[in-house]
Amino acid sequence: MDKKKILLDTNFLMIPYTENIEIFQEIERLVPEKYELFTLAGVVEELKRIERDKGSKGRDKIASRIALQLIEKKNIKVIESHGRVDRFIIDFAQRNKRDVIICTNDKRLRKKLKKLNVSTICMRGRNRLEFA
Repeated sequence: MDKKKILLDTNFLMIPYTENIEIFQEIERLVPEKYELFTLAGVVEELKRIERDKGSKGRDKIASRIALQLIEKKNIKVIESHGRVDRFIIDFAQRNKRDVIICTNDKRLRKKLKKLNVSTICMRGRNRLEFA
């Protein structure tokens, strides 16, 4: 049995700082089977851009810096990606439908993934994650 592939989106990786939710404990609670954590090169780029951007709020800058540290600390695999992150996530989800879970708070993206019957995890309330 293959491990589940759990793909973390930009906004999801910022939750530990912005919402003070321990996303990795929550994923462990929600996903009983073995899994690997992934994110995209485009997500890493987005986080770096938020961190450098003069227009970003201080809170977002800190959240993105922490997200980048978590990617390293938690050994999250970074997949090469090209073009728009959301488009790439949808393509990745379609290719790996049975063993993928997408972690995102993006409503539009979740709606599209739901139509494709792809599992998603998002924030519920202010203090926990749930399957959407």
